[in-house]
Amino acid sequence: MQALDRAIFRWINQWSDWLAPIFRFFSEGNKWTSVRIALAALLIYLVWRPATRAAAILAMLSWPVANACTDVLKAALPTYRPSDPRSGMSDIVFRVDPLDSFGTASAHSANMMAVAVVFLLLARPWGWPWLAVAILTGLSRIYVGVHFPFQVLFGWLVGGFCGWVLVQCFHAWKRLREGQEEVADDPEHSAVC
Repeated sequence: MQALDRAIFRWINQWSDWLAPIFRFFSEGNKWTSVRIALAALLIYLVWRPATRAAAILAMLSWPVANACTDVLKAALPTYRPSDPRSGMSDIVFRVDPLDSFGTASAHSANMMAVAVVFLLLARPWGWPWLAVAILTGLSRIYVGVHFPFQVLFGWLVGGFCGWVLVQCFHAWKRLREGQEEVADDPEHSAVC
């Protein structure tokens, strides 16, 4: 399995250099002020619209939850990144600064997949572009040389699970709230209390 993971890593990591600006954007763009401003504007727009409000709010909750889960996994199940000398990788093409933390589950991949799953479950048309972003983000982490494919896949699974759990909690909260409103509107219940 490790041989397959490394073979896929080498294949993606050695894709043409003309892809570097695209994949660097998906790998590091969240740190750029212009991207942060654009994402904030998009979030304001999505929260402002009643049809996407719940999805936008849950999406904003989902990525910190996914990120925290990957941090816990990195501490509990440490695995080396390609850049770690203990990984035995020497033919890596680095397109960003190498990282020295553990790479168990890609937080970038998890965060974007959590957002994508929330939108796919609550505001589907918005979920498809986010799914594309999640996939490109994961591929970018391999391309720039900071994660193995299994770490990206693990990140996608963690993020997808986190997004799904948050949506299930939201649905349960809505059912509970609707049940309380029905009880409050029931004249028989008022008379008994």
